[in-house]
Amino acid sequence: MYALMLPHSVSNEVPEHPCVSPVSNQVFERRLIEKYIAENGVDPMNSQPLSEEQLIDIKVSHPIRPKAPSSTSIPAILKALQDEWDAVMLHSFTLRQQLQTTRQELSHALYQHDAACRVIARLTKEVTAAREALATLKPQAGLVAPQSMPASQLAAGGAGGEPMEVSVQVGMTPEIIQKLQDKATVLTTERKKRGKTVPEELVRAEDLSKYRQVASHAGLHSASVPGILCMDLCPSDTNKVLTGGADKNVVVFDKKEEQIIATLKGHTKKVTSVIYHPSQSVVFSASPDSTIRVWSVTGGNCIQVVRAHEASVTGLSLHATGDYLLSSSEDQYWAFSDIQTGQVLTKVTDEAAGVALTCAQFHPDGLIFGTGTADSQIKIWDLKEHTNVANFPGHSGPVTSIAFSENGYYLATGAQDSSVKLWDLRKLKNFKTIALDNNYEVKSLVFDQSGTYLAVGGSDIRVYICKQWSEVLNFSDHSGLVTGLAFGDNAQFLSSAGMDRSLKFYSL
Repeated sequence: MYALMLPHSVSNEVPEHPCVSPVSNQVFERRLIEKYIAENGVDPMNSQPLSEEQLIDIKVSHPIRPKAPSSTSIPAILKALQDEWDAVMLHSFTLRQQLQTTRQELSHALYQHDAACRVIARLTKEVTAAREALATLKPQAGLVAPQSMPASQLAAGGAGGEPMEVSVQVGMTPEIIQKLQDKATVLTTERKKRGKTVPEELVRAEDLSKYRQVASHAGLHSASVPGILCMDLCPSDTNKVLTGGADKNVVVFDKKEEQIIATLKGHTKKVTSVIYHPSQSVVFSASPDSTIRVWSVTGGNCIQVVRAHEASVTGLSLHATGDYLLSSSEDQYWAFSDIQTGQVLTKVTDEAAGVALTCAQFHPDGLIFGTGTADSQIKIWDLKEHTNVANFPGHSGPVTSIAFSENGYYLATGAQDSSVKLWDLRKLKNFKTIALDNNYEVKSLVFDQSGTYLAVGGSDIRVYICKQWSEVLNFSDHSGLVTGLAFGDNAQFLSSAGMDRSLKFYSL
């Protein structure tokens, strides 16, 4: 006979699927009562007839079975606690393994992130370089195809018939040559009108001799790489000063407001030559990184890179039209370039000499110019014919600076022989040599706009009055070599820059 699930009050057992018999009103386990009815057909409590259809299910929540009596003893409880402890330890071990795995995955992810950042930085640098190269190449697109110079010009000799090597370039078109000639005609006419009269506003020699230092600024360039290597004044506003430094930066400074207008960065080596455009808010710079850069002062950015040379650019001069640049280089070439397009129009070297050029300067008329060489020569060139028309020997050591007087007749030159030589361009000879102190280093020469005064910068600052060639000023305020000099309008002030990182102004 099957064991029945008796009522809870009797057996103290909780049925899993309880149901009620309407015959005896007792609670049974459905599984057992169904088997009993199938065999006997009656209610087990009162033997009254009963069928499965009469059973009534009782809806109850899931019952919780009480623990068996064997689990309520102290040993059983201790065993249960031990089992729980073992389970907790196993769970803790599993969590520690998961933590270690997660840490390794995190470390790997951080390494990948760091590697990705380095790759991105390198690609960004390459993209920047590519954009700069593209910006350089863009202006050359669409120009006339490069052509060699005429054979007659290639064969033309310099002074003494030395052969000249002319690089294959776009060339100077008849329109450009005519533009240069027209400008020279205008300038020559203006010079003749001025005659030999000295401007009334020009500071007289007796007043110039009373000049003293009125301002000094040392914060324009980096102190970590000290030195201002060149300077220029804006011709249309001499309150604006342009400097180039050993820190690779070009700085535009407002003398009146005593503040920096722009710091222009882009050169990869020191800046050795700077020029301020006379009518536009544009400046030019050259560097041993073999590039010439054209900058917008208002935009504070580089708008053109002229790649005319394969070695250090040593000299820079702006043509009177304001549209073309003359440059000299250690690669032994001088180049004539269009500043609007960045295109090199012509590039020439004296193949017979085979020596580096150290400086370059346009004559005020713009049809001839001078270059200094590393073997102490000064060469005068005809721009239109690309020929060397005169040589001035006499210095010893590399030529460091040359300057044409505004009157168009005089040329001042300095070299590493502690002397300044004056040359007459009409007679093609040296008519005056200013002997300086022993070991004096000449770094800068500049005439004022009227051609009345000549300033010499190097170991100190000296100003000479032309024709008499007597010294009227001498300053030793810089603690390093003086690398740049410039006169204000009508010599109202004199500005200087030096290796001591300072920009100084002298006036009454």
